[in-house]
Amino acid sequence: MGNFPEYQDITTVACIGAGTIGGGWAAYFLSRGLSVRVWDPSPDAGQKLRRLIDAAWPALTELGLSDGASPDDFTVHTDLAEALRGAGFIQESAPEVLELKQDLLARLAGATGPDVVIGSSTSGYAMSDMATTAVDASRLVVGHPFNPPYLIPLVEVVGGEATEPDATAWAAGWYEYIGKSVISMDREIPGFIANRLQEALWREALHMVDNGEATVEQIDLAITEGPGLRWPVQGPMLTFHLAGGEGGMAHMLDHFGPSLKSPWTRLTAPELTPELRQRVIDGCDDEADGRLFSELIAERDAGIIAIRRALAPSMSPVAVPGT
Repeated sequence: MGNFPEYQDITTVACIGAGTIGGGWAAYFLSRGLSVRVWDPSPDAGQKLRRLIDAAWPALTELGLSDGASPDDFTVHTDLAEALRGAGFIQESAPEVLELKQDLLARLAGATGPDVVIGSSTSGYAMSDMATTAVDASRLVVGHPFNPPYLIPLVEVVGGEATEPDATAWAAGWYEYIGKSVISMDREIPGFIANRLQEALWREALHMVDNGEATVEQIDLAITEGPGLRWPVQGPMLTFHLAGGEGGMAHMLDHFGPSLKSPWTRLTAPELTPELRQRVIDGCDDEADGRLFSELIAERDAGIIAIRRALAPSMSPVAVPGT
């Protein structure tokens, strides 16, 4: 596929940015038996990354490690060229600031050869907007993960106007090769697919809190004990198809179509006033009920693993040949 390397020949990857997403990516790559070179200008990046990997490793071990996987096979660098040396793939996970992304992706493209694909973890920017200052944008691809990247399998892949189709296809294949579930998007849209769906629910939830219609805990319970139990199995569209009975989605649309005009939801965001902000924060604190952040992370990870195992009992580790 183009002049890009064979997947099995890649033994080292670079993670640009070591925050929650970048660090999560690093942990996942390590679990696949890859060596990881991490770039982050923060003086305490190495310590934070060590803590994140240590916290993620039990869950990754539970899911299954590739041969040779080690939580210690990473290095942290403040020199970008040094971090990129020997990397067969690059995952950029810098903060969501457009000008920062533009500058960094241009530097990454300029510092690497024509056979190295660069994936961006952006959660909302189009690659066409981020690649405007890159001399060679042909290898720049969005590879949008979900938090935590070491547990949630989905990656949304889409290129920009200047991205070579072969580079986009190669990136999609690479993510699948290392065990990810990939959506290869047909076109660029703001926020991609999953975030747009999340955003609609998020905005409605904020409206209900703002108007005193529901508490934070009631909103979470409405999903975890309601439709959220169906979504891991069949998703919202197929769920509604089944709601139509034997008539399927056609009956669903004919029967409930008129209610689409009912003013149930408000897709515009409410103003995030100090009062609304505090009510949401207080609601989350109440729901956490004294549990530490680390305890909530462990609870979440255990739940995700249990769901993934329940849906795929035969799930086995994804081997990375050559490591």
